[in-house]
Amino acid sequence: MENLLQEFRGELAGFQEMTEKFYAGEVSTKEYKGFSGGFGSYAQKGGRASMLRLRLPGGRVTKEKLRFIADAIEEYGIDKVHFTTCQTVQFHNLSAKATCELIEKALDAGIVTRGGGGDFPRNVMASPLSGAEQGEYFDVLPMAEAVSDYLLGMIKAVKMPRKLKVCFSNSPANETHATFRDLGFAAQADGTFTVYSAGGLGKNPRMGVKIAEHVEPSDVLYYVKAMVDTFVAYGDYENRGRARTRYMQDKLGAEGYRAAFLEKLAQVKAEENLKINTEPETLKKTEDGTEASGKRIIPQKQEGLYAVAWHPLGGVPAVTKFGELYGLLKDMKDAELRIGPDETVYVVNLNGSEAVKVEAATEDGAQNLFETSVSCIGSSICQIGLRDSQGALAAVIEEVRKHGFADGVLPRIHISGCSSSCGTHQIGTLGFHGGVKRVDGVVEPAFTFHVNGSDSEGEERFGEEWGMMLQKDMPAFFVEMGKAVEAEDMTFDEWFSAYPERLRELAGKYLY
Repeated sequence: MENLLQEFRGELAGFQEMTEKFYAGEVSTKEYKGFSGGFGSYAQKGGRASMLRLRLPGGRVTKEKLRFIADAIEEYGIDKVHFTTCQTVQFHNLSAKATCELIEKALDAGIVTRGGGGDFPRNVMASPLSGAEQGEYFDVLPMAEAVSDYLLGMIKAVKMPRKLKVCFSNSPANETHATFRDLGFAAQADGTFTVYSAGGLGKNPRMGVKIAEHVEPSDVLYYVKAMVDTFVAYGDYENRGRARTRYMQDKLGAEGYRAAFLEKLAQVKAEENLKINTEPETLKKTEDGTEASGKRIIPQKQEGLYAVAWHPLGGVPAVTKFGELYGLLKDMKDAELRIGPDETVYVVNLNGSEAVKVEAATEDGAQNLFETSVSCIGSSICQIGLRDSQGALAAVIEEVRKHGFADGVLPRIHISGCSSSCGTHQIGTLGFHGGVKRVDGVVEPAFTFHVNGSDSEGEERFGEEWGMMLQKDMPAFFVEMGKAVEAEDMTFDEWFSAYPERLRELAGKYLY
């Protein structure tokens, strides 16, 4: 791994040269995007600032990595950070100089940005409470970290048609969407994985094809290599719009795809030894005799230890929070952060008294289920974004807060600025993706409304599209819906289950 990291360092001079040319106007936005994405960086909308994506396998942020993030924010005056649905941290509004320097300094802290964008394997995901969660089948984090290291080696060795997303789920909650990713490992009660492949969100979404069952955790790299080989063999190198693994289902059919994958798997097993050690780290921390409780305090499977959930609105925390959290956690044995695919952050491995302190320090986040809603970074920053998803969510929350609805009266929603589903709108109970709608001859900012999606294993479904809602009408819609649910003294889930026709009737007043 150290040799690979040195190779990445050796490429940074080329990145700096290209970045300087872009900001000097010598390289087009399209050309720069095709190059810079491979380093985890893109120019933001307008081409006057950059973003940088930090790969964090399994969403794991150790104290050392947290310190780097806090120090980087202070040193470079970073004013915007976003937790993504792929369990990464993104720095925004960076200068060319800051971007180049931060990539190298991140490597010093054990954080790789290489391959964070472009046609490369992306951040490997894992259930955020893996290893700590009560009721999990088993800890999948060791496998996720091993796969991450393995795939980093692919960045320079293999030219793939497009990006590749690999994930691990520790329970049927399926938070990482293992059953509909490019390659997903879903843990089972017998200590093995069921493997799914060629799924994905975004345009033309697909559920994954079940490839294999009862796969030993020590064998996961065989499936990763077979996935890469299958993608290289059958992926579309000519049509970029169809160069994702899910389109291989169209090309080969589900059964044909499974057969092609298993053929590559047999070849890999015959030619390579890719067994890994899957033993998790031993957590020796013990309780301190303090019992902690609270809405955001979660008992871990280790007796007397806790995790604390914190969800910054829209996944955008105050940048000062990183330094505050590092100062609080630095002397707490084994404490670390885990970023969830819904932009919730968990501080794990806390004894009772530590959990109470962390809960008090993170009161600035979501106050109820609705406020844990998910949003991509939106069109104010993203080059391809059509709508300001962050602004839309903020406006809705601001209006809803005036009415003091009980927790659960409104559900978590998912908002994407375009059809790419970075806000995972297709699997939300209620979801929105950005677009435009012409009303009375005027083009209005609008969002397509998706209803009744689910990511739970065994209940997976993509939400139905019901029509388009003008962005300016969204706050009124949620207030009216909240009042309707409140009048029945129910939660939204109870109300929608009992009276699905009422949601359609209510939404019909706002949809085009």
